[in-house]
Amino acid sequence: MASDLQWWLFGQFTKAHVALYRLTGGNLLPGPLGRSKTVLVDHVGRRSGERRTTPLLYALDGADVIVVASKGGSHRHPAWWLNLREMDETEIRLGGERRRVKVREANETERERLWPRVVEVWPDYAKYQERTQRQIPLGILSPADPDPDPGNI
Repeated sequence: MASDLQWWLFGQFTKAHVALYRLTGGNLLPGPLGRSKTVLVDHVGRRSGERRTTPLLYALDGADVIVVASKGGSHRHPAWWLNLREMDETEIRLGGERRRVKVREANETERERLWPRVVEVWPDYAKYQERTQRQIPLGILSPADPDPDPGNI
């Protein structure tokens, strides 16, 4: 398990990543050390009421953006997921594009279909799932616009 110092350092890296992403439209630092693409996901702290932005790896499923609430295989859900799952809609940024999305958790059938896709994006997700007894949730962020253009992602 990560120490408090490790989580603090991770938080500082996350803040820098968000700032660089916004500054460059996601082009300077597209993912962890440039290996994978990230999406910025806005959410509101369920207790604090503070607006937050979290950079997350993602996979696409048509017009849907799939995010993984892994927290590195921790036995607890990440705070961003606890916040996000209480929201009906939020805003994301893919590259330079901002869009409204509806938020929901993948059901078991969807998870079975989507899990291999997210593991392809980041193979460590499989290790994270082995590390914890909780089932790692997959979040599905679907366009709130009834006529999305999936070719625009």
